[in-house]
Amino acid sequence: MASFNKVMLMGNVTRDIELRYTPKGTAVADIGLAVNRVRSGENGEKIEEVTFVDITLWGRTAEIAHQYAGKGRPLFVEGRLHMDSWEDKNSGQKRNKLKVIAENIQLLNAGGGGGGSQHQSGGNPAPQQQQAPSQGGSPAQPNHVEESDDIPF
Repeated sequence: MASFNKVMLMGNVTRDIELRYTPKGTAVADIGLAVNRVRSGENGEKIEEVTFVDITLWGRTAEIAHQYAGKGRPLFVEGRLHMDSWEDKNSGQKRNKLKVIAENIQLLNAGGGGGGSQHQSGGNPAPQQQQAPSQGGSPAQPNHVEESDDIPF
């Protein structure tokens, strides 16, 4: 049976990021991301829908996000879906929650898309990774496409 589990989201961080560490010293952070969608209603009016997504970041990715991606900051996240299951302490009922485990993040400029700093989980830096800035916005990401390059689509 074939399977594929990949999520790509772009939105704004909904709250300040709290960084914590596991007993073995691995950084972990849970963040919320607000993802907006604008569509037209039946009468042509604009309707904005917001979806709130819970995301877990691990390792250096969690530390980078804590340092540079505070509340309201735009963020691009690549990851995978994960079903979190636990037993409620008060009621004893089994609870489930679908969330995203981040594998890569990209810090975006405050204006939305465009360039930014990218970081991958697992300690392997992204090929185009830039150092996150000490102050202000993220530097633009250079685009290295030559005219002789074949585009696969």
